[in-house]
Amino acid sequence: MKLYFVAALLAIPALIYLADASNNYKDFMKEEDLKKNEFADFDIFDEDDDFEVDIKVEDEKSEPEQPPPPSAPFTAEDVVVEDVDDFDHFDDEDEFEGYETTSEAPKKTSKRGPEISIVQLPGHVHFNYYVEVALLMGILIYFTNFIIGKHKNSEMVTAWFNTNKSLLNDNFAFVGDDGKATTTSSNAVTKESEHLFTLWCSGRTCCEGMLVELKFQKRQDLISVLSNYFSEKKDQIHIKFSFAKEDMDNYVFCVASKKNAGKLVKEMVDLSTFCPERRPGEKYELPSSFNVMSEINEVAISFLDAKTISAFNRYADLIDYVHISDRYSGPKSPEDNPGKQLEFKRMFLIGFSIPDNGKSAEEVAEHMYPLMTLVFYWLEKIRRFRLSKEGKQKTDKNRTRIEEAFLKTTHLARNEAAAARREEKKRKEKERILQEDDPDKQRKWEEKEMKKQMKKKIPKMKQLKVKSL
Repeated sequence: MKLYFVAALLAIPALIYLADASNNYKDFMKEEDLKKNEFADFDIFDEDDDFEVDIKVEDEKSEPEQPPPPSAPFTAEDVVVEDVDDFDHFDDEDEFEGYETTSEAPKKTSKRGPEISIVQLPGHVHFNYYVEVALLMGILIYFTNFIIGKHKNSEMVTAWFNTNKSLLNDNFAFVGDDGKATTTSSNAVTKESEHLFTLWCSGRTCCEGMLVELKFQKRQDLISVLSNYFSEKKDQIHIKFSFAKEDMDNYVFCVASKKNAGKLVKEMVDLSTFCPERRPGEKYELPSSFNVMSEINEVAISFLDAKTISAFNRYADLIDYVHISDRYSGPKSPEDNPGKQLEFKRMFLIGFSIPDNGKSAEEVAEHMYPLMTLVFYWLEKIRRFRLSKEGKQKTDKNRTRIEEAFLKTTHLARNEAAAARREEKKRKEKERILQEDDPDKQRKWEEKEMKKQMKKKIPKMKQLKVKSL
């Protein structure tokens, strides 16, 4: 996949160079043709003297001829034949009396067309070709990446579901259905977007249902693909189980990688409230890359048995977190009202990372199949585990303490709100009285306020006297 994009990016400068070279060659050929045929259409005209004579004759014809003077009748003797040239009259000065001659020769009129000039195009015109080629190549690469990325994500979903289909059918009565839909669908996995797919399973005794979220990289987005070269983002699988009240005891427990542990403690309300301390995984024979957060120690000892520790050591790079909580309310939100009671659920959450080792989607799904079987092993362990008497008392005490602290904060908030309402009422009443311009009412209102203040001060004075005694 990466090689395709690198080759495409390297091909862009070559294509731009070829396009520019072809444009320059076309411009050169056009210039040569114009130089050869610049005066081809005007060779029929000959620049000779006949052209000038015609112009002179036309000018002479345009002048009015003067009538000859009257003369006496002539006889045959008067007729004298002379050998003269037909054009000698042009040399006779008296022939053109009254006609103003000029020494200037008649101007030659040219019938040539306008001269053709070749304009050199500025550099920014050639730059437009670069922009067009770059845009076309960018659009082509984007749509090619969209098709390839979409196909890759769909292929991974199909391989994962086909590998775990038998396991899901053995543990749930409904796969791809919550049991409430009136119509059946042939597609078990729901496509939320091009990189997010969900699967709902229900029909099991120890839990209300299971939601699987397959969250892949945004391979269909070219910008996200390029950003992934500089960040380590992996495909992930998030699994969520919801429990009823009788399915599990009251406790909070979490095992997560160090990268995710700090983020979970800051974002999750239950972890930051009941188990903010992060303990190193070496104390429980886990890899050093994990942290353990447990409300009481007996839960960690019971959950982290030999089989679980072996799985963590073997798939340390694939397990992101395992979170069990009876007070799960999701991540913190700045819009949450501190005086409002949160809604809690009993949840079991697991997060896995899908390896990107160059293998096919079927091989990756087969490699992660043992982790899916481990999820149902943990599910049965949670259903069977029960806290000891001391552990149950400790967890109940922690919840009682949290509820009392919440009631105190809400009680103080209610008192402050009531005091603010009273002050606002007094302010409005004072403004109303001052607007009436009645001195008697103003005086009575001031006396009433003074009496109220004196009543508040009397108990404090009595307390001071008792202390002094």
